[in-house]
Amino acid sequence: MSSEISPGTVRNGVALGVILMGLVVLVSNIAVGYPINDWLTWGAFTYPLAFLVTDLINRVFGVRHARRVVYAGFVVGVVLSVFYADVRIGLASGSAFLVAQLLDVTIFDRLRRQSWWKAPLISSLLGSAVDTALFFSLAFAGTQVPWVTLGIGDYGAKLFMAAALLVPFRVFIAMLPAHLAQTSETSSA
Repeated sequence: MSSEISPGTVRNGVALGVILMGLVVLVSNIAVGYPINDWLTWGAFTYPLAFLVTDLINRVFGVRHARRVVYAGFVVGVVLSVFYADVRIGLASGSAFLVAQLLDVTIFDRLRRQSWWKAPLISSLLGSAVDTALFFSLAFAGTQVPWVTLGIGDYGAKLFMAAALLVPFRVFIAMLPAHLAQTSETSSA
């Protein structure tokens, strides 16, 4: 990370990332309990925002701070989900979230110097695949929930969302002050 970013800016950015991550996880863990049909739940449309948050933090502040947001978001998300969503869903979500988000951070960091869209798209697609497989198998295996079809539908929605979220990713990065935008292209740890 460049020394041009003030510690206060980093602290505020990371804190905002943690808050957003906790909210995304909580809302998604509640929304997954509301199926649209046998192939899809509302959580498929909210959870991809977690990858957007991680990727923006990674691009602007670097991999070290993105991992901090993932770890803190994991704690906040699991604690809130245990109180406001089903415990099994909260624990399955937390496990899948941690593995998938850390994978996303690592892949994004390795691709960060390529075309602007490759790092967020590829890292989100691969992270979403891992998240979907882990979450649905842990949360619903052995239940009457059609978890395999829900997982397939969920991943399809996440593919769509990963592509659609490239627009706000690009807009946000374009709106950054010049010193942050420059740093965001070269941040690594």
